[in-house]
Amino acid sequence: LLKDKYQENKINGVSAMCMEDGTIHKFMSPHTVLATGGYGRIYQSATAAHACTGDGNAMVVRAGYPLMDSEFIQFHPTGVYGAGCLLTEGCRGEGGYLVNREGERFMTRYAPTAQDLASRDVVARSMTQEIIEGRGCGEKKDHIFLQLNHLPKELLEERLPGIMETSKIFAGVDITKEPVPVLPTVHYNMGGIPTNYNAEVFSTKDRKIVEGLYSVGEAACVSVHGANRLGANSLLDLVVFGRSAGKNVVSKFKESQKDNLDIDSTGFNQTLDNIEELLNTNTRSQDSNTGVVRQEMQEAMQKYASVYKKKDLLEEGFDIIDNLLDQKISINDKGLIWNTDLIEALELQNMLSLAYVTSSASLYREESRGSHFRY
Repeated sequence: LLKDKYQENKINGVSAMCMEDGTIHKFMSPHTVLATGGYGRIYQSATAAHACTGDGNAMVVRAGYPLMDSEFIQFHPTGVYGAGCLLTEGCRGEGGYLVNREGERFMTRYAPTAQDLASRDVVARSMTQEIIEGRGCGEKKDHIFLQLNHLPKELLEERLPGIMETSKIFAGVDITKEPVPVLPTVHYNMGGIPTNYNAEVFSTKDRKIVEGLYSVGEAACVSVHGANRLGANSLLDLVVFGRSAGKNVVSKFKESQKDNLDIDSTGFNQTLDNIEELLNTNTRSQDSNTGVVRQEMQEAMQKYASVYKKKDLLEEGFDIIDNLLDQKISINDKGLIWNTDLIEALELQNMLSLAYVTSSASLYREESRGSHFRY
């Protein structure tokens, strides 16, 4: 984000890189809207696209502004293990059920009445408890099986054709013959960049507005979802506050504004220094560590700061993330043209800062609330 030269609480545009030719640009603007999505990819299993690395949220943190409600993260109980693709709750609605490594229908213990049809949070917590207590499936005992092969093939083909296809593609499983490996999977970030209903970003606890900066969608936190979002409300949030942001920008826009924007070059120069450092790190071809660091971060977040949040586990996870933040990231590609190595390294830096914020916020909120379950 490009800050104003004279006002701390004013944004005059963004800097960006064109991957095609490696050129770096300043986009000067009196109004900047961040609609960059969530940051589900800080976890090992997420339903979000691989691009959901929280870049907008990290830009706000780098500019010295706060994030809000980062500890409130919604998990969907049945994401395909290893891929994160969603298997709808309709699977259990049609009669599917979850089993542990012993083949036990464990939901009868946790929710005797609703069983496998209990709410998302209850099912995700129950699955996590089974894994923590060593009853997970597979070699690493780190997932659960969703059993559907007891249902008639005709019913599966009629009611769950998409699930049959998803399971085949992403888990290599024929659901008419074998169970699907599933894992509680990050589905939505309730937290994000704090805004009001006009999408204007706040910079302080007393809701002081950052002039020229707006945010909408999953990147933003208008806080309409509180500590847990209801189904379909993320799209409603996007449409309602996206429209509000557009109307607000139009009402404020003056043609003359864009002629006299003075930029504080400190933040921009820091970005250039960071890129230069990444490109000039001395590495041999096998030394690029972006993938390794990213995997360590994702596994630590999934294990220590996900559905079950226990103080000693959170502290352990926080220490891992803290150490990863200090680790030097190195890449192989030293060019600027279409350098995916560099983009992944920049995304990893963004994710590490958000993992740090999320795990520390989870430690600070000691009571259970919504999706944040303190054990």
